[in-house]
Amino acid sequence: MFRKAAVPMVSNGSYLQGQANGKLSSMGNRQTAQEGKVVLKKKVTLLRGISIIIGTIIGAGIFISPKGILKNTGSVGMSLTVWTVCGILSLFGALCYAELGTCIKKSGGHYTYILEAFGPLPAFVRVWVELLIIRPAATAVISLAFGRYILEPFFMQCEIPELAIKLITAVGITLVMVLNSTSVSWSARIQMFLTFCKLVAILIIIVPGVIQLIKGQTQHFKNAFAGNDASIMGLPLAFYSGMYAYSGWFYLNFVTEEVENPEKNIPLAICISMIIVTVGYVLTNVAYFTTISAGELLLSKAVAVTFAERLMGNFSLAVPVFVALSCFGSMNGGVFAVSRMFFVASREGHLPEILSMIHVRKHTPLPAVIVLHPLTMIMLFNGDLYSLLNFLSFARWLFIGLVVAGLIYLRYKRPDMPRPFKVPLFIPALFSFTCLFMVALSLYSDPVNTGIGFAITLTGIPAYYLFIVWDNKPKWFRKLLGK
Repeated sequence: MFRKAAVPMVSNGSYLQGQANGKLSSMGNRQTAQEGKVVLKKKVTLLRGISIIIGTIIGAGIFISPKGILKNTGSVGMSLTVWTVCGILSLFGALCYAELGTCIKKSGGHYTYILEAFGPLPAFVRVWVELLIIRPAATAVISLAFGRYILEPFFMQCEIPELAIKLITAVGITLVMVLNSTSVSWSARIQMFLTFCKLVAILIIIVPGVIQLIKGQTQHFKNAFAGNDASIMGLPLAFYSGMYAYSGWFYLNFVTEEVENPEKNIPLAICISMIIVTVGYVLTNVAYFTTISAGELLLSKAVAVTFAERLMGNFSLAVPVFVALSCFGSMNGGVFAVSRMFFVASREGHLPEILSMIHVRKHTPLPAVIVLHPLTMIMLFNGDLYSLLNFLSFARWLFIGLVVAGLIYLRYKRPDMPRPFKVPLFIPALFSFTCLFMVALSLYSDPVNTGIGFAITLTGIPAYYLFIVWDNKPKWFRKLLGK
């Protein structure tokens, strides 16, 4: 049923074969995958790449709770400024990943770039935290939003039972796993359809908002910067909320080996997607404020639903359905991309060998996909999901900042590396500084949760020496690891 992954072709002539120490073996000439081996096929076109990025970025946040930024900035004007700045910063980070994706043509995203720049230990810690906590918790949170909003039209007059939400959520998670295990093409096609639904949902909000502006509904923009002053404690939390809403621009780099013509399509897909998302997010927030005051927005449980009820009457019933489809698209895109990180980490010897196997007929990394299912279910039914995300949101930006710092390091360490797409040096410098500054401020503003997250992340260090470095493992332990 499964075969071991073939040795892929990479840009600098090195192989990503599974090795116990996680290092790359180098060869002098470019090599192709051995004939007869099963490989992941290049099925991600430019349009599919755009749908992966947009479809993963746009989740429930923009429809449900933009109030996190407003609450921590204190005014309408400052919140719109943060939305815009976060979009520009995300574009800068995405451009850095575009350079990395065109000069290091290997899947795996953050993990691969940290491995190339800084070696196996920090790369292992990154994939360790992603596998155990970040991805299962993030998938469970977005799928809970899917479950809640898919049931919303059926429970208009009463509260939705929590058990019903979790059961329909479990069905949604399972469906996403089956889809990604069955076919890359169908997963990509459904992602394109769901991305189209997301953009339609945003237009449903933006167009009435523009009409309201034309009618002169600008009262909520007068004295836009008046209100509570933003504090040193609130701003990093506001930027966390904004950057979290934009997170997902890096997912195309997780599937680089499956992208057609990556030198051209990765930068194009990233730039097009980020422009669309940034403009859409800012205009959506402007549309909200044409109808809803800052105080009302802070009290609303679902801003898009409140907006639609005021302007669209019965048509507002369609909004929860669009939100649910949006969440499903984020689930699908996230699982599709992150499973490739686990696939590559296994190929490097940092995860059990079975995770680097490919289905003979379906050409999907089936084990790397389904390993997320039991972990996500545990999080869904037993975990304090939002606390876990608060603990580890800093870890995501710490490692993303480290990746972009690695880009600068590789410019000096490997100046002869081919770079078909190259960004000005100030862009990675500014972005990595911003990420690390946000992490430092979060330690100041929320030391307990951030400290717990830091401690959880550090557990990857003893795990690395236990699972990877320790050579004299008992036979039963080696069998458990698939060695």
